[in-house]
Amino acid sequence: MRPYQIFSDSSCDLPDNLLKKHQIGLIPFYVSFDQVNYYKENIDITKEAFYETLESKDIYAKTSLPSVNDYISMFKPVLKEGCDILCICLSQKLSGSYQSAINAKQILEEQYPHSVISVIDSTQATGGQGILLLQTAAMKEAGLSLEEATQKAETLKTTARIMFTLNTLEYLAKGRRIGKVISLAKDLLDLKPLIQLKDAELIPYSNIRGRKKALDKVFEMVVEYFHETGENPSEYDFCVVDATTSDDAHYLKEKLETYFNRKLTLPIFRIGVTIGTYTGPGAIGISFIKKYEYIN
Repeated sequence: MRPYQIFSDSSCDLPDNLLKKHQIGLIPFYVSFDQVNYYKENIDITKEAFYETLESKDIYAKTSLPSVNDYISMFKPVLKEGCDILCICLSQKLSGSYQSAINAKQILEEQYPHSVISVIDSTQATGGQGILLLQTAAMKEAGLSLEEATQKAETLKTTARIMFTLNTLEYLAKGRRIGKVISLAKDLLDLKPLIQLKDAELIPYSNIRGRKKALDKVFEMVVEYFHETGENPSEYDFCVVDATTSDDAHYLKEKLETYFNRKLTLPIFRIGVTIGTYTGPGAIGISFIKKYEYIN
């Protein structure tokens, strides 16, 4: 079995220690505050500096996807070493990053005809994409081949969900990502939208007044999912994702641990530049995915 390297674009929001632990290569998105100067996510600008700029200057950011050459420059050294590639990208309904990776694959497979490059549309973003990557890394470490890991990842991605709330819909609207969530856009004081990301669609759930109630409702959305589907939560991995409110993130993590009577093994994910551009400060949610051992 040929060795393979796992890659992702930076929208996965995996913490640095997990990227290093599982040897996952990252291809960064770009962000700009003036549409002139662009910064590579996690390289030229930190998450902290990004949110500080959004809040202190009261401006909106704009992202730019990784180019075909960005993917080629990351993939090529690995192919030269005789490794194949498995790359998981942000949903193509949200970005053209997946298509950049596909174009890079087509170019490089002509140059390296004995190599295999597998590119997967995660149909997810942020924590949902991140935990799909972690399951894929677990499969690789368990000895599954590139073909086996790809097939299982395609099934696993359909089990991934993010239940989340935003402080405001302004950033989604400004970035033209609001879609069906427009039904939640009501000009009422302190009303927090509740949304689910499923199969690359932002699905409106409801509005609720007040931050604390919104956090509790995000947790209840997760509980409702398992009641309605009959799925066993012990067969799933969970993580909390947040932008700027670590206390709220720990609150949600503790609620999950108490309810499911187990410690969450994954750390809290910080929502990065790519997704934070559209969700804004204060975004927070719960991501979960079925563990690969429990699918055929």
